[in-house]
This record gives sequence, C-alpha cells and structure tokens, in this order.
Amino acid sequence: MTSLDTAPCGVSPQADLRMPTFFIPHGAGPCFFMDWDPPGAWDAMQAFLRDIATTLPARPRAILAVSAHWQQPDFALTGGAHPALLFDYRGFPPHTYQLRYPAPGQPALAARALSLLSQAGLAGHADATRGFDHGMFIPLLLMFPDAQVPVVQLSLREDLDPQAHLAAGRALAPLRDDAVLIIGSGMSFHNMRGYGDPRFGPVSDAFDHWLVQTCEAEPQDRENALAHWERAPQARLCHPPRAEEHLLPLMVAAGAAPAGRGRQVFSDRVMETTLSAFRFD
Repeated sequence: MTSLDTAPCGVSPQADLRMPTFFIPHGAGPCFFMDWDPPGAWDAMQAFLRDIATTLPARPRAILAVSAHWQQPDFALTGGAHPALLFDYRGFPPHTYQLRYPAPGQPALAARALSLLSQAGLAGHADATRGFDHGMFIPLLLMFPDAQVPVVQLSLREDLDPQAHLAAGRALAPLRDDAVLIIGSGMSFHNMRGYGDPRFGPVSDAFDHWLVQTCEAEPQDRENALAHWERAPQARLCHPPRAEEHLLPLMVAAGAAPAGRGRQVFSDRVMETTLSAFRFD
C-alpha cells in the first residue's frame, strides 16, 4: 500500500501536495480557553496556532499528532474510529472539562503508520481504546476547530531516545505525500520550576538560540545535533533528566523531513521563558 485508502469529504482536490511538518507549543493545560494571570499571556501563541492552517499547501487529508503526554514501551497509535478525549490536566476551571473535539480517528492511517514503523525496524501497536489527550486536542481546537480532519495520535517511546524518535519521523515521512500533516506537540522549554521565574529567562534564551540554529541547519547537521541535544547550552535546565518528553515530539517532526530545511515560525516570551515553534518542509 502506498497511500491511504480513504479521503474524507471536504478535502481540497489539491490534497495530494506534500505537507510540511510542525513542532508546536501546546501551552499550559487548557490555557487558551480560560482567563489567565497575567491576561494575554497566551494570546500570541493562540494567534499562531489559529493561523497554521492558512499556511498549508492544501487542507490535510488527515493529521498524525505526536503528543508529549503519551508514552509507551514501544510506539503506539490510536486505532479507534471515534476516540474520546482525555482530560489529563488538573485544577483548572470546570468549563475546561466540557471542551469537545469530536474529530474522527482513522484506523487505516494507524495501520499504515505501523507498517512504516515496522519496515524501519521500530516496534509499535495500535490501541483502539486510547483517547486524545490535551497535547492533541487543545492545539487542534485552534488549528482545525471544525474537527472534520481525521486524527491519529502517536505516542512517544518511554525510553525517550532521541535517535529512535528521529528514526520514527524518517519512517513516517512518506505519509506527507498522502497529504497527512505531521505535528509534534510539546514545548521547547519545559522545566516546571522555571516557569514564572525571571532567572530562567536567560537560560531559556540560550537553549532557544541553539535550537533555532540547529533546526535551521542542513538536514544532516540538524539530525546529528538533535540526536545529542543534551549537549546544548542549558539543555538540562530547560528539560530536566527524564523529563524531556516535551522536546521529543520535535525529533519526530524533524525526522519526517529528512531532506527539508527547518525554520522557526513562532517565538514568544511566556511566563518569563522563551517558547518557539518550527516548521520543516
């Protein structure tokens, strides 16, 4: 099989164009759908996420979303036709637990992705009962609010091996030619002790500068650097040991564009830290 079996209604007739890949920040819990202190802290990020669909060559036939909030011993994919939502955040206003994102799953895409991973020697499985976590549905509520584009969610591998996640991205790259939009959803800075602490501003700046230079480098240089990201300036202050799950979706997004150049497409200062997003073509 070289393409997906089905194309949902409403897809542009140009949907055979190759999709880019993205690494996006998904914010803090349901931050875009509630009052925040200070007000407007997430406005720029919200505007960026809302605008992504307008930058694509066509409407995606489907989305493969890699969330920081799902880890498994091997790569796993949501395999159900109608996944539920997992409200995997705590302590937020009651109305944020009433959010809805009824996007369909696409078992055919999950099967195709598993086949590609297997061909690359990467073990995986489909989970027909797994729902969509907030690392997926919160940003997609902004990016594709009509919830008409089918979505399959991919887990991280719990060993958090950057080379394995780069390899997973490379394996999944052919999906882009089937008009599948691959999104890595995480945060370029994710040290919970650092948010809101002005001492972490320069720390996040140093790592972010390295991240921009790395993602915009030649693909082979980019991959070599990302495989050893922990050597970057202030890397472990931005992503503490065994807590780098919010950076690993970047590896999948970058790996899925093995010959494409990357570029920073968003940056903002939020809660005293610099947060960025990247696109790979």
